[in-house]
Amino acid sequence: MNKPVKSMILLIALYMTGMLLSCSSDKTTGQSAAAYDSLKAKAYGADDYGMKKYVIAFLKRGPNRVKDSTEVARLQKIHLENIERLASKGKLVLAGPFLDNSDLRGIYIFNVSTVEEARSLTESDPMIQSGHLIMELKPWYGSAALMEVNALHKTLEKKEITE
Repeated sequence: MNKPVKSMILLIALYMTGMLLSCSSDKTTGQSAAAYDSLKAKAYGADDYGMKKYVIAFLKRGPNRVKDSTEVARLQKIHLENIERLASKGKLVLAGPFLDNSDLRGIYIFNVSTVEEARSLTESDPMIQSGHLIMELKPWYGSAALMEVNALHKTLEKKEITE
């Protein structure tokens, strides 16, 4: 695995650990800020630590970069629709682009436990099908609370991404 990908995995793991720690206790008393919810833990597939298996996909520049701006716009629209479809099915819990212009273009976190299942989901992406992007898939263990992200996001967006 190359150094930028290792760094990105470490950064995500540190960020998620910080989120969990900052939410897990009251700063003044050290007491738990929220009570354990066994129904939510079960619904989200959490283990005893509130964690679960995911697969992270790192989207990278592909070997067949589309040059025509009209075709890129068409592929991007379908790419975003595919993201929305996977999120609405509960298979994609997090997605977004990186904001620099490096070869590492974006990230997905799939709500699946195997790389093989994530690979089959990535094959539905038109940017992958065209070779404009490629994906590096890694199994990952993270907070089951990520399952809340899509529902929370819907309460924050004024416009849909595909507009």
